Amino acid sequence: MTDRFTITLAQLNPTVGDIAGNVAKVMDAWEQAKAQGADMVAFPEMFITGYNTQDLVMKPAFQRDALAALDDLAQACAEGPAVAVGGPWVEDSALFNAYFILQGGKVQTIVRKHHLPNETVFDEVRIFDPAPIAGPYSVNGVRIGSPICEDAWHQDVVETLEETGAEFLLIPNGSPYYRSKIDVRHNLMVARVIESGLPLIYLNMVGGQDDQVFDGGSFALNTGGELAMQLPLFDEAVTHLTLTRGQDGWRIEDATKAHIPASLEQDYRAMTEALRDYCGKTGFGKVLLGLSGGVDSALVATIAVDALGAENVRCVMLPSEYTSQDSLDDAKELAENLGVRYDFVPIAEGRQAITNTLAPLFEGTSPDLTEENIQSRLRGLLLMALSNKFGEMLLTTGNKSEVAVGYATIYGDMAGGYNPIKDLYKTRVFDICRWRNANARSWMMGPEGAIIPVNIIDKPPSAELRPDQKDSDSLPDYPVLDGILEILVDADGSIQDCLDAGFNKTDVVRVQNLLYISEYKRFQSAPGARLSPKAFWLDRRYPIVNRWRDLG
Repeated sequence: MTDRFTITLAQLNPTVGDIAGNVAKVMDAWEQAKAQGADMVAFPEMFITGYNTQDLVMKPAFQRDALAALDDLAQACAEGPAVAVGGPWVEDSALFNAYFILQGGKVQTIVRKHHLPNETVFDEVRIFDPAPIAGPYSVNGVRIGSPICEDAWHQDVVETLEETGAEFLLIPNGSPYYRSKIDVRHNLMVARVIESGLPLIYLNMVGGQDDQVFDGGSFALNTGGELAMQLPLFDEAVTHLTLTRGQDGWRIEDATKAHIPASLEQDYRAMTEALRDYCGKTGFGKVLLGLSGGVDSALVATIAVDALGAENVRCVMLPSEYTSQDSLDDAKELAENLGVRYDFVPIAEGRQAITNTLAPLFEGTSPDLTEENIQSRLRGLLLMALSNKFGEMLLTTGNKSEVAVGYATIYGDMAGGYNPIKDLYKTRVFDICRWRNANARSWMMGPEGAIIPVNIIDKPPSAELRPDQKDSDSLPDYPVLDGILEILVDADGSIQDCLDAGFNKTDVVRVQNLLYISEYKRFQSAPGARLSPKAFWLDRRYPIVNRWRDLG
């Protein structure tokens, strides 16, 4: 009877569709496991194809490529540790989210996912078929249960595995980040350990995929819920765990226990990694953005530098006659602090040309929001011209508060390929700017110190599209606005819920109306890093045409 079992855990970053690249990552980790004398090397859910594949995995040609790669991988890893890796499986016209155990040159076992998540960013019911609950598999005489991600969030799969002889649990996951989700995972997995009496290894992937960020944070628990190992959030890691069998069953030997940072740092890291991977996986090496002298563009510029390096970021100031001297000075100071290329492109001449062109059609009307939006759209046109000419992806800079109520100009400041702060409310933008000024980390490519000028953080926010304009002229103060939005959006609350929380009904009704009539803008907006369980896009899907209003 085996009394010692070594498993290598590969908390790695796959790329959706890069089957060959993902297989190369498997081979590299397998070689490390082989050198360590491990019995097994394990990878996260759907690692061969990357995750979340959405409808791509439904293409038969894609399925064939993935399955062929698995067969080749099994043969390549015939002499050495077993390989446990996620991927798609097709059987009798059914498509499964599966976990493959490769050993001895072939696929020895296929575990199929039973519970298919169909909420928030997941839509697996329309993609995969549910499988019956199955028992454990054996590697070198040890019986292992592998509930796939969602299967471990339910008691029945783990209970069946325990009853059919599993000796410990290895759970492969593709679990994307939202703020403090690591605590949710820990609590749920402790419950599974206590219910089953089995040690548990929770293996998660890392890396950005479109709007989602997989944050890793893999961990291991002994019976009773004692933490035996904690891998870091967001970092790739290959680590070796040893389990030993005693009179009371298997126990995971103590291993590394990484520090889990607070939520502001988690959010900032998520935005940074999301942008880095979005650029790296789509092939964009450089980015640009309009730098207004305001706090949102300041934070986006800082994230971009931390993600990509100053040499790959271009900031452009596009002033009009309404741009204050403070904004000019603050933007220049920030650009110098970051060490980025800084271009100065006044829009007055172009704006006058557009005004002259439209004058015959606008004759007899008074200036209004139209003229303000022309400024924003002219800036968008110029920034897109730079993007096209130099191959630099344009970043857009609207925070969640603005995205929610439509306080942004479609085809203007909403123009761009990616929005790092799309799921960050304005009040949290300020908090994270202060956090970044006070903290530096090894994963940041930007300089240390107070990069963002204090005046950018402290001055009243303004779009600067008309004389003496302030955001508060058009919207409730941001603490009020964000408080209402957190109830209406994040909590799916009602007008009455807002009133119970102490908000003014006039403000609440107005914000609700702005939220609903802005849906068409969000439908056309750039993707951005998901930081909450109610990010705009897959987490919250509302109709564009919608006449219903909560009247309170």
